[in-house]
Amino acid sequence: MPRKAPFHVMIIPTLGCPSNCSYCWSSDEKSPIMDTQTVDQTVEWLREFRKDPVTITFHGGEPLMAGLKFYRHALPVLADGLRHIGVSFAMQSNMWLLSPELAEILAEYKIPIGSSLDGPQEVNDSQRGRGYYEKTMRGYRTAKEHGLSVRFICTFTSQSVRFKEDIFNFFMENGFVMKLHPALPSLRGSDPDSWSLAPQDYGELLVYLLDRYLEKINEVEIMNINDLCRGVLTSRGTVCTFADCMDSTYAVGPEGSIYPCYRFVGMPQFVMGNVSDRPSLDDLKASAAWKRMQEFKEYVNKECKSCRHIRYCRGGCPYNAIVPTSGEIAGVDPHCLAYRRIFDEINSRFNKEMFGGMRRGAFPEPYSDGKPSMMALMRKISSDAVQGEMNPV
Repeated sequence: MPRKAPFHVMIIPTLGCPSNCSYCWSSDEKSPIMDTQTVDQTVEWLREFRKDPVTITFHGGEPLMAGLKFYRHALPVLADGLRHIGVSFAMQSNMWLLSPELAEILAEYKIPIGSSLDGPQEVNDSQRGRGYYEKTMRGYRTAKEHGLSVRFICTFTSQSVRFKEDIFNFFMENGFVMKLHPALPSLRGSDPDSWSLAPQDYGELLVYLLDRYLEKINEVEIMNINDLCRGVLTSRGTVCTFADCMDSTYAVGPEGSIYPCYRFVGMPQFVMGNVSDRPSLDDLKASAAWKRMQEFKEYVNKECKSCRHIRYCRGGCPYNAIVPTSGEIAGVDPHCLAYRRIFDEINSRFNKEMFGGMRRGAFPEPYSDGKPSMMALMRKISSDAVQGEMNPV
């Protein structure tokens, strides 16, 4: 019996957001809020679209702006309507609007929350706005009181990268799992690059975090480092940035339009269809947006064929590559320099440990020269993966 291939659908109830982060690249205060009819149409579309298990992530903007009534309708409709294929949920939210009533219904459906904190209060609020930290932590406390799992994404900007040690210590000392994003050029304002993190700086940041992770391997977890190492070990990308995401990821905007990913929501040139029409996979593939994404894949196959990392990098994120050039495919993800830097580092350290151990007639010890090794990290990642399979969320 063929193994089923899970896929991911991001529901974007609105692009609106109550916060006003300095480097925001996507929110739209004029965005409508999805109505319940669009949710019903999404269920009808997905009911016959694929027979594989689906994860539905509520994203935005700020998805909690849709309100309690929306989720009291949407969650049971989605859960019951897609029960035959298997459905799980997640949410990305700053948690400012997380009332006890909303937390209660999210807990009923066991919805983990991905939120955002950029480090200690003074660092976070300097780029996300005064009061952001306290509002998010208030939501965090409400989430934990209702048994919800919360993880934080940390966005590094050209400003905050100077405080990388303080940020790392903040996540470690608070017991927060760390996931990081480099700031992208903003789609708002006259100076889009003022907060964006340069690829060279991002690469050096990843190497720094690899070093710190190995030093504190039993005290902290950095998801990005895990994903990068797993990609090198398995020779395939394990997160969407480093994988051929078409066929596995879709996004539904507030008015029911279907996009390749949440990052494209609100861009008419990337609409592949609408849930009201219940498009088939072949219908989506016939769209200009799908074809453009396939062109990017072919471009990567040609331009990156001599790169040793192509199998687990795949040219990085198509959004990062295509949007800055107004849809023209003229290069890969601009963070390519950073990806090569960290992949080279991981490969070099793996090879040094593996072949060094073979020359000595034995595999390296977990703590060679008094420091944790890459092999120790891989054992940790493998153990966590096994535990995850034994104790699924």
